[in-house]
This record gives sequence, C-alpha cells and structure tokens, in this order.
Amino acid sequence: MRNGCEGCRQGESFKLPFSMAFQPIVDICVGHVFAFEALVRGVNGEGAASVLSQIDPVNRYAFDQQCRVKAIELAASLLKHDDTAKLSINFMPNAVYEPRACIRLTLATAERVGFPLDRIIFEFTENEQLDTGHVLKILETYRQIGFKTAIDDFGAGHAGLGLLTKFQPDLVKLDMDLIRDIDTDRVKRVVVEHTLRMLAELEITPLCEGVETDGELAVLRDLGVALVQGYRIAKPSFEAATAPEGYRRAA
Repeated sequence: MRNGCEGCRQGESFKLPFSMAFQPIVDICVGHVFAFEALVRGVNGEGAASVLSQIDPVNRYAFDQQCRVKAIELAASLLKHDDTAKLSINFMPNAVYEPRACIRLTLATAERVGFPLDRIIFEFTENEQLDTGHVLKILETYRQIGFKTAIDDFGAGHAGLGLLTKFQPDLVKLDMDLIRDIDTDRVKRVVVEHTLRMLAELEITPLCEGVETDGELAVLRDLGVALVQGYRIAKPSFEAATAPEGYRRAA
C-alpha cells in the first residue's frame, strides 16, 4: 500500500469545528433500535447546512475523514452499554481516493475506542455524478474489511438500478419522496411494493426513511417493511443516542 494518496497529500484540514446528532433507525417488527445514523451539526447544534456549506473540493477529503472519527468517537461513548445497535455513517465517494489507504484512520479510530467494525454501516447518497467503477471498488473493499454497506436515497440518485446489477449492498434506503403520502398515493404504493419485492429477491434489506405520519407507517407495516426512520419515529438528537418511546436499546 502506498504511504499516501492524492487526498492525503493535498487535502487541507477542515478547520470548522462540528459535532453530530444521532437519529434512530428502528425495527418495527421486534420493537428495538436497529441503528443510529450520525448526522453532522454545528458545535452548538446548528443545522447541517452551516457545516456542509463550507465544504469544497480542497477540504472535502479532510471533512469526510473527520466525520468518520467524530461519529465513531461519539457513538462509542453513547452506546457503551449497548452491544447491538449499529452506527450508520454517511461517506462521500468522491472524497475516497484509494479505499484501503483512506480507511486507515477509520480503522485506527474504531480500534482505539473499541467500536466493532461489524456494527458500522457506511452509506452513500447518489447526489452527484459518480464513477460507478470507483464506487464499486469502495463498497467491495468495505465489505471485505467487515463493514455493512447501504445506498441512501434510492430512487432519487444517478446510478440506481444500474449499480444494483453490479453490487448488492446490505441495505437500501428508499428515498423519502417515495414514502411521503404513500398512504394516499396509489402510484407510490405500487412503486414501493414492487421495489420491496425486488430487494427481497436480491436478499437486500430495505429501509424506509422520511416516515412522518401514522398513515405512512401503517402502509409500510402492511407491506412488510421492518426498518424505518423518520420524524414519526424520532427526530435527530444532538450528541445523544436516544431510543424513541416504545422501542428499546440493549442494556
């Protein structure tokens, strides 16, 4: 392995301090918290935009690296009495230059704080044009190391179905626009129902995000969805991993 890559040599440090909020992902079938997603926030809980607006191509690598460290460090502290809930971390594929070189700090951090690799989920959003071959290399490397992988906002990105033909992640998060008003929108229900059937045949676990109403939750339950996330369940909690009412964490 090379001692450095383009990002390591040229990436300036991301100088703006930030922290994380954690939003639970729950299993509505068994009534427990499946994972907490780490979401970037300002140091006083300011919204993500206050931090994300400061990212540019020069500091993107450093920001991505710092996010991983911050998320793992906080999760190790917040989940120290919980040996089941996973940690979901968003990563930026275009900030990963060489997967095995760029993962070293993540591995070192997890080892330092004692957070198991098999409880880390790396999810990415197709919100920018990506080199599919590069993304596949990252995902395959992460799986070999022992991480779980997820595609976020499925149904709204660039690669979509094409990526699934080449790599099947552990989870696929259905975009919130597909879930919004699914209880009153027949077309959305049909699309989601067929997407769930496809994912089941591919042995990929679906996760429905952006669930905001009782009606939406009821439809997803009827469709056999287990994992859900959204304001109907719980909002993100700043520097806290709180199980929503009616759901449990391991003690």
